[in-house]
Amino acid sequence: MINLTPKKIVAELNRFIIGQHDAKKAVAVAIRNRWRRLQLPIELQEEIYPKNILMIGPTGVGKTEISRRLAKITGAPFLKIEATKFTEVGYVGRDVEQIIRDLVENSIFLVREEMRSKVKAEAHAEAEKRVVKALAGSESREQTIEMFRKKLKDGLLDDKEIDIDIRDRNMNLSLSDLTNNMGSFNNNSLGSLNLVDLFNFSNKDSKKKKRVKVKDSYDLLVEEEADKLLDEEVVVKESLKRTEQTGIVFLDEIDKVCDNSQNTGANVSREGVQRDLLPLIEGTTVSTKYGPIKTDHILFIASGAFHLSRPSDLLPELQGRLPIRVELKNLSKNDFIKILTDTDNALTIQYKELMRTEGLDVNFNSKGIEEIARVAENINNKVESIGARRLYTVLEKVFDEISYNAPDLKGEKITINEGFVKKNLKNMGESTDEENLIL
Repeated sequence: MINLTPKKIVAELNRFIIGQHDAKKAVAVAIRNRWRRLQLPIELQEEIYPKNILMIGPTGVGKTEISRRLAKITGAPFLKIEATKFTEVGYVGRDVEQIIRDLVENSIFLVREEMRSKVKAEAHAEAEKRVVKALAGSESREQTIEMFRKKLKDGLLDDKEIDIDIRDRNMNLSLSDLTNNMGSFNNNSLGSLNLVDLFNFSNKDSKKKKRVKVKDSYDLLVEEEADKLLDEEVVVKESLKRTEQTGIVFLDEIDKVCDNSQNTGANVSREGVQRDLLPLIEGTTVSTKYGPIKTDHILFIASGAFHLSRPSDLLPELQGRLPIRVELKNLSKNDFIKILTDTDNALTIQYKELMRTEGLDVNFNSKGIEEIARVAENINNKVESIGARRLYTVLEKVFDEISYNAPDLKGEKITINEGFVKKNLKNMGESTDEENLIL
């Protein structure tokens, strides 16, 4: 974290997201403030709370991607959730505290994967012993075992099938698996209990036999052996710490729970969701099956298009807990060109590599890319702006015939130029009936 200065964070985000400098700057400062807080004396750390962020902008301009990439850069536990999840079944909906429980689960997965990587070499050696034992038999002499080990390393036994005992994953259900769709179950004091443990249904030592090829057995066995080398108590302790200190919750579609409707019943439901979110964002303690979690220092990034409402339609108390507001702008033709060419995961690269698997050599020239960007911008302006997602629609139309005939075009070279784009799009951006044609 000491090396993650705001400028470096923004530079890293620029590799994948075009424009939206204000939003990138806001999240970069929020992350740096976390590091600054942790350098202070403990008693002062507790007094400094994160400045939660409200992103305002249309769909497809990078709100979710900024948050997701930010979590990857920092290695922080991350959860994306839609605010509408808490109204979809009437006044009950899902319990908002499930947000924190899901965040803890994500943190445990993240920490476990990191710790597995540290013991991977040792786990691989143990997995190899189990494979050799399955091949040679448990009563084999050392000489026989060495012979099988040598053949195994030479890849001569990759396609041979063996029977192995592996952990039965179906017996290890988590609380969220049972309660995600149980409505108000978590609203009572039993919300933090693990019913699986309560009824002794889960048995971590449960095994089942599975017949697999040798080359496919390693993924199963290495993971299992790595878990044996991990101290579960250490994993949970580190996970809870990360959740509390570095967790990021991206709360999407916050505008959908604004009181902007004339329907009184809907307003009651929406206002109830906002009031439930208040203590979570302000700071409370949530019970989970791994222990209590304080939400005081979890960073909440809320977002919404606010087409039919305004941020001021949110409850005043909730507005006060989202003090940093950034507005994301609509993407222009030049932004689309940069998205197609400048990012590390550029769509042009993706399509070229997809066609390469069929033996096709596809290249884009600058005029072709410019025409794709122009059409995307034109349709966004005329129909409805869905941001960068419009590029997927346009590119799929451009590649419609190529994708269909690709297996029969092996060895050919195709250049996506302006003429090619216009021919395949058939001036779809100029049509007066494009509303009926464009998804």
